[in-house]
Amino acid sequence: MRNFLKYGVRALIVLAIVVAAVAIWKRDELQRLMAVNSLFDADRIVHNFSHMNDAFLNVNVARGEAPIAPLTNGDSTSIPIGYDAWVKSRNITSFLVLHDGQVVHEAYYNDTTPQDLRISWSMAKSYLSALLGIVMDEGAIASLDDPVTKYAPSLKGGAYDAASIRDVLTMTSGVTFNEDYLDYDSDINRMGRVLALGGKMDDFAAELTETNSAPGVRWKYVSIDTHIIGMVIRGATGRDIPSLLSEKIIEPLGVEQAPYYLTDGVGVAFVLGGLNVTTRDYARFGQMILQDGQWHGKQIVPADWIADSTAPSAPTEPGKTQYGYQWWIPSDARPGEFFARGIYGQYIYFNKPAGVVIVSTAADRKFREKGRATDDIALFRSVVDGIQN
Repeated sequence: MRNFLKYGVRALIVLAIVVAAVAIWKRDELQRLMAVNSLFDADRIVHNFSHMNDAFLNVNVARGEAPIAPLTNGDSTSIPIGYDAWVKSRNITSFLVLHDGQVVHEAYYNDTTPQDLRISWSMAKSYLSALLGIVMDEGAIASLDDPVTKYAPSLKGGAYDAASIRDVLTMTSGVTFNEDYLDYDSDINRMGRVLALGGKMDDFAAELTETNSAPGVRWKYVSIDTHIIGMVIRGATGRDIPSLLSEKIIEPLGVEQAPYYLTDGVGVAFVLGGLNVTTRDYARFGQMILQDGQWHGKQIVPADWIADSTAPSAPTEPGKTQYGYQWWIPSDARPGEFFARGIYGQYIYFNKPAGVVIVSTAADRKFREKGRATDDIALFRSVVDGIQN
């Protein structure tokens, strides 16, 4: 009996040492996983959205040596009735309005500041769309109707085998992917854990095998399609996305602060939602898009690409919000009206005829409630109406 107890105690000690060693060895991965599990907690979400680099692997997007492009102040615009209640209900963190390129309203809430690099979530998709337009214009990709496997051969034999670049650009790939953020076992949350644990996003995408329709037939918003665009750009250029975005968009914009991307375990940028940018620099990007890709005398993004990107080309359901090349268009769109959108209330909103760009960041845990997005657009339209009147 004594020997049994002696060996049992030794076994427990050995087990404890092994567990401790594994915990030390995997400490960073475990910390990132814990960060994912508490990322959207009510008492932490605002802080987390301004400090994503504390929890995830990341890489800077160099701003270059260009001087900061000025954002001049214009006459302050009146804020519509209901704005203060909207700010509170949406847990708004920043709100900036440009009119004819000048700042006519700028405010920060919940202890955030102009220096905060705020997580874009799916607004990053619109940045990637702009980058794709540049790459297309430079001839690295021959056609939107090329199969994605031409540039990303690791996808051969999987769910994306028959999809074209146009199919993934308009979210009509037909790939089965559960985008329910509230379901722990959904594909989007499994993907988040791959990111947190230092896995490989490319492998995750290549391992998808199921489809629910032929490519190009049915619109269904699946964020993994945007990762495929990133794979195509990388395959076509032989470059990583952060360095390309830096050279082609960020440096020419003259941003105030270098953005950063969240990355997977091998440094691949989380292009579908991992870009972190200040509110004022989101506004610079927005103003460039509003000006048909021109910025301080330079054509950054081809004008015809922006026109095509922001047109409702995807086969969305009648009466629903429309979709283009990784840009959204309201179901009842006014002329020249479109927007970039990210979960939890991130927007870059455009009204081209009025010359208005609105950047709004938030930590809205109720963002999925019915009518919420419609009411957000209504608020933005009220701001535009106030400027025009």
